[in-house]
Amino acid sequence: MSQSFEGLSGKVITPCSNEYEQARQEWNRAIQKFPIVIVYCYSVEDVRNAVCWAVCNGIKIRIRSGGHHYQGYSTGNDVLVIDVSQMKQLKLDEADNSVFLQSGVENREIYDYLGAREYPFPGGTCPTVGVSGYTLGGGWGYSSRYLGLGCDSLIALEMIDYQGNLLKAENNHNPDLFWACRGAGGGNFGIVTSMTFKLPAKIAQVTLIELEYLDAPSSVMARFLNIWQEWLTDLDQRMTMNASLYNSADDGKGIYGKGLFYGSAAEAAEILQPFELNGVALSLKEMSFLEAMQQIQDAYPDSEKFQSTGRFVNRKYSMKELNIIAELIDERAKGSVYAAVSVYALGGKVNEVGRQCTAFYYRDAAYIMGIQSVWEEDRYASINRFWLYKKFQYLKEVTWGSYINFPYNCLANYEEEYYGENMCRLRQIARQYDPLNIFSFPQAIR
Repeated sequence: MSQSFEGLSGKVITPCSNEYEQARQEWNRAIQKFPIVIVYCYSVEDVRNAVCWAVCNGIKIRIRSGGHHYQGYSTGNDVLVIDVSQMKQLKLDEADNSVFLQSGVENREIYDYLGAREYPFPGGTCPTVGVSGYTLGGGWGYSSRYLGLGCDSLIALEMIDYQGNLLKAENNHNPDLFWACRGAGGGNFGIVTSMTFKLPAKIAQVTLIELEYLDAPSSVMARFLNIWQEWLTDLDQRMTMNASLYNSADDGKGIYGKGLFYGSAAEAAEILQPFELNGVALSLKEMSFLEAMQQIQDAYPDSEKFQSTGRFVNRKYSMKELNIIAELIDERAKGSVYAAVSVYALGGKVNEVGRQCTAFYYRDAAYIMGIQSVWEEDRYASINRFWLYKKFQYLKEVTWGSYINFPYNCLANYEEEYYGENMCRLRQIARQYDPLNIFSFPQAIR
């Protein structure tokens, strides 16, 4: 029997539509799913209609903004994908010191909008990531140590619930829901249609940091990680960096770091002195915040095929442990064109907020450590995924918990791994706001 799509509004894409093949794709092209229908929503009413249609027809829902979910949980087989990527309204209120955005706004769009007015923003690094999904998972970016996580600037949101009602959440209205939406990931409680953020102070210039060691053996990588963990202890909170120990089919083995400093290049050079090992190339350029983010984002490809995940680090490692970590990427999986262990600095404003103040639990972590493999040919997908699974077993032993924005489908106790001691409260909130479990997906809060 053919499915009736009566009741849906917005742009409705079905498997019979010419646009279907492109519309079903995620940024991670290793994810290949086949929804029953994709609805591009242009208004809150379109979202409401889609939720009500799914409930009436017994069809599972997936929610998509930028389509960057590592595991592809923003799509699925035989589901309705509610895509809010066309909801692009932005509104600056300088009198109220806030910015309103609808849930389809991407990183590049918020940076262009605010950066043109000399405002920075604690967003992510990849240009096409949706600001809403990024924020709901906490939100790490190159301003995190100085401005806090993305969710720390959030002051209100609006959401369509399982009955199609529009809810507002802020500190004084549905406060439990507002608490949960700052770090518990997207899709658990409803469909966010808009967010309001407090504005940071304007800034004229920042310093864009690039650091690279070419042809770095594992011993140098281990030494770099040792410098990194000591360096973070008393790091100026104006600086946020990440770095990747990589093994590339094109460029061999090396270390590449990038970051942002809310200060001068001369100050940044002094702070980065510990990394001046033999062979390092260090670039420090003063520019506007908007120019810095444009350069960062221009380095991203339009899509990839990959498996990746990330864990929190809350202690210092011995040189023996650091050598093991560096050696994880000595050999790439068959078909892999790039493998890396990456570190993302935390601390600063991130750990000035208590573990229970928002749903983002791992406030005390020093940094995030991720691992990834990238391939081009589909026939190597399972080999690369198994390679990452094997490497992950060691990282899991020496780390603290998993970052919901770098999710992994092989976590046995994923709720505890993502949410720590906040798990029980999140389950209660999920039952309160979605008692029929309408917003269910792999690794949803149960």
